[in-house]
Amino acid sequence: MKSELKTNEQFNLEKHHKKKRKQPKQLKIMRELKLFRKNAPLFSLSLPAVIYTFIFSYIPLVFLIIAFKDFRYDKGLWGSEWIGFKNFEFFFNSETAFIVTRNTILYNLAFIILTTVIAVLLAVMMNEVRRKWLKVHQTILFLPYFLSWVVVGYIVSAFLDHENGLINQLLLDYGLDPIRWYQEAKYWPFIIIIVHLWKSIGFSSLIYYAGIMAIDSSYYEAAKIDGASKWQMVKNITIPLIVPLVIILFIVDMGKVFRADFGLFYFIPNDVSFLYNATDVIDTYVYRSLRIVGDLGMATAVGLYQSVIGLIIVLTTNYIIKKINEDNALW
Repeated sequence: MKSELKTNEQFNLEKHHKKKRKQPKQLKIMRELKLFRKNAPLFSLSLPAVIYTFIFSYIPLVFLIIAFKDFRYDKGLWGSEWIGFKNFEFFFNSETAFIVTRNTILYNLAFIILTTVIAVLLAVMMNEVRRKWLKVHQTILFLPYFLSWVVVGYIVSAFLDHENGLINQLLLDYGLDPIRWYQEAKYWPFIIIIVHLWKSIGFSSLIYYAGIMAIDSSYYEAAKIDGASKWQMVKNITIPLIVPLVIILFIVDMGKVFRADFGLFYFIPNDVSFLYNATDVIDTYVYRSLRIVGDLGMATAVGLYQSVIGLIIVLTTNYIIKKINEDNALW
């Protein structure tokens, strides 16, 4: 009888402990459901973006298998022959692989550094402009961002056309020989960088300006009372407080180092073969290979290569920043 009582008591104790273990999990689920119901309107607003991301960013991941196959339309995705890393070898063994990789990396590094520095300076300057002029400056800076690369390509052509271009007309007026811009590659690294900055700098500066506007005005008021100059306030208050924003955008941009803006490098040089050494990047090279050769497997392989390298760079950059200052890291 005693042994039976003991076993019953042990059974009840175990049951009680199990209930106690379940309670925190149940409470956690209840809290999450309560939070979801509370924020249901916000979740519903984000639903279109979530669906869009799922359809265009996650479902296509299935088709990455094409990078490892000799894809044939008649055999389909699963019926095509498995060839391993041969599609990657095709790209890396090509003569232009080094040139397009070099151009992609160097251009993107130049874009990141110059855009960040100039955008921060413009944001600081806008913060000092009187409010009645601010909208004018914002509109002038932000307007090029809305233009497509096709339109920008025509604008650049109006400046650089050999016969009727504005720059060549000015050179002729001053008694100088016109330059064949679309046949000389040495000028194009500067042209590409200038065009990119003109189009994108306004959007970046507005992001940093929004970050500056979020700074508590009491910092500036206290600095004024202490007799600080405008430059001292910028150096000791504005710049240090927007550094976390700069670092976050820098980490995100570093993930795009292996991805070039196709529109910029295709429409601005007009896909002229004379300029490939200075303007050809991975994205334009893959597009031409896909258009001429029709090799979908190689194009998918290069896209996968760009994504994997970009992920590694983001993780590495975040790790380095975390080691320097943990508060400024993304995670």
